[in-house]
Amino acid sequence: MSEFPEYLDVDYEDGDGEDPADYPTIQDKVEKAIEVTRQGLEQYENPAVMWTGGKDSTLTLYFIKEVAEKFDLDVPPVVFIDHFQHFDDLHDFVEKWADEWDLDLIYARNEDVGEYVDEHDLTPGDDIEISDLSEHNQHHIRDLLEYEEDTFPFLLDTYVGNHLLKTVALNDALEEYDVDGVISGVRWDEQEARADETFFSPRHDPDIYPPHDRIQPILQFAEPDVWDAFWHFVVPDTVPEFPDDGYVPQADDDLPNDLTKDDIPVSPKYFAGFRSLGSEVSTDKSAEEPAWLQDMENTTERAGRAQDKEDLMERLRDLGYM
Repeated sequence: MSEFPEYLDVDYEDGDGEDPADYPTIQDKVEKAIEVTRQGLEQYENPAVMWTGGKDSTLTLYFIKEVAEKFDLDVPPVVFIDHFQHFDDLHDFVEKWADEWDLDLIYARNEDVGEYVDEHDLTPGDDIEISDLSEHNQHHIRDLLEYEEDTFPFLLDTYVGNHLLKTVALNDALEEYDVDGVISGVRWDEQEARADETFFSPRHDPDIYPPHDRIQPILQFAEPDVWDAFWHFVVPDTVPEFPDDGYVPQADDDLPNDLTKDDIPVSPKYFAGFRSLGSEVSTDKSAEEPAWLQDMENTTERAGRAQDKEDLMERLRDLGYM
């Protein structure tokens, strides 16, 4: 297999065998994020940013915006995977800040599944007839997933649902826009299947996905570090009225200078107690207090997510999931 692509000069082993402890201070983590982000923006001809509206991808987007401004580089298009089961206020959050930050926002959708859902007026959990889907989707279900049933449930956090609604939608967008580098907010500590990732991770098998690299600037951030970065860097640098001394709000009504949570680039779901954002029907809040005030040391970040998908994460990632 030839090198992909020939104009790249990145170290695919950068980060191999490391974990967040190898970057002991927030300054160490930020410096590495800036380094990886700059390489990503300079080396790739058609990069794109994965943005879910969640804390990790928003932190990644912050580094991209800062690096692009400092080094006179372009902010790449931002890809939002619309899997048809998002919280409404997450859509509102993404659209508001995409407009605020003047982002080129691309919606990646599996339109074939979406049209079927609309035509049959389905709600999450209803069955989808595989024979009624496109040959493209049937190929993924039968040949790649080796799924043999006649139907699958319209649910995001399942084997078939996750692959069709997220991975196929993403891969189709990468092909349409000829993307060579996907900048994402994956972290080592977030999920066991991601613990061995490197800062530049190849995805070059054309039988599975459009060949591209994953560029992962915040691997070295643990969950508490992400929130530390938000209240010390992201929010003060984004919101002029917010103090720059690391003020940490204790609730959505504990914001300074008459600010409201709508003025802050933090999803309202985190204020409400969610720590990880999935689909509306399969994600629960972890506690009543905001995410950054919860017991991150003794509880699991993704405990509020549907666990059948979590158990399949390694297999899903082999097929192109983030």
